[in-house]
Amino acid sequence: MRAPGLAWGLLGVAAFSLTVPLTRVAVEVFSPWLVGAGRAVLAACLAGLLLRTTRARLPDLRQALRLVVVGGGVVLGFPLLTSLALTAVPAAHGAVVVGVLPAATAVAVVLRTGERPSRRFWVAATCGLGAAMVFAARGGVGPPALADLLLLGAVLAAAIGYAEGGLLARELGAWQTVSWALVCCLPATLALASWSVVAQGVPGLGDQPDAGPQHWASLGYLALVSAYLGFFAWYRGLALGPMTTVSQVQLAQPVLSLVWAALLLGEPLSPTTIGGAGLVVLSAGWAVRSR
Repeated sequence: MRAPGLAWGLLGVAAFSLTVPLTRVAVEVFSPWLVGAGRAVLAACLAGLLLRTTRARLPDLRQALRLVVVGGGVVLGFPLLTSLALTAVPAAHGAVVVGVLPAATAVAVVLRTGERPSRRFWVAATCGLGAAMVFAARGGVGPPALADLLLLGAVLAAAIGYAEGGLLARELGAWQTVSWALVCCLPATLALASWSVVAQGVPGLGDQPDAGPQHWASLGYLALVSAYLGFFAWYRGLALGPMTTVSQVQLAQPVLSLVWAALLLGEPLSPTTIGGAGLVVLSAGWAVRSR
């Protein structure tokens, strides 16, 4: 069971590794609120169609409440907070701070399942957070800026959504979990996306800059893969488990995101960025293995 879980998890991580760089591309033209909420609206339309076509079983009340938690983390929290943050920092910077997500996910799973890990686990998780905070400070001009706090908030939201979603996928199924989460959050994401269009306009109209093919393609990828299809693989891997083992493949995500940022955006990989990524990955790996 372990090998299939790892394979599905790695496929999900590969899909998610483009999220930060492509979000950085999209927010060059689109409002961060539209990028964060609009992709969820598009994904929810696909999810609703698939649920209706397959006549998927409705979740019970308790599962519906848990779906709200999942949606709050991965449908609303992470996309919106990262979109807002990446208007102010490069994709490489965001990828390093988000690199603490494996350790944060492990903490969320521990708290959710009531496990009692060793003291080394808590030390390692704290080191991971500290490494991300130190990088945020050295990567800027002083203490961590608002963008870094938004990124850390995104990590917290995603960790909760990953932990709860992985557990719920064992009951509902992987694609059903993310599909129902998107549908549950549709009223909120549709309202936010509509407000963004009304308040900040549409690219290419009025004084708004026009969106090029790369911006539309980025938004399309975020909606189709980052917000939806990637979770098919990721929640499938977590459901097969073991969740502790599968969560380790997240350690590859910041490295892959840095590579994509360099290749697609031409962002330089400074020694500070490389060193920060190394510290965050090592700390997160230590935390996950210490469980």
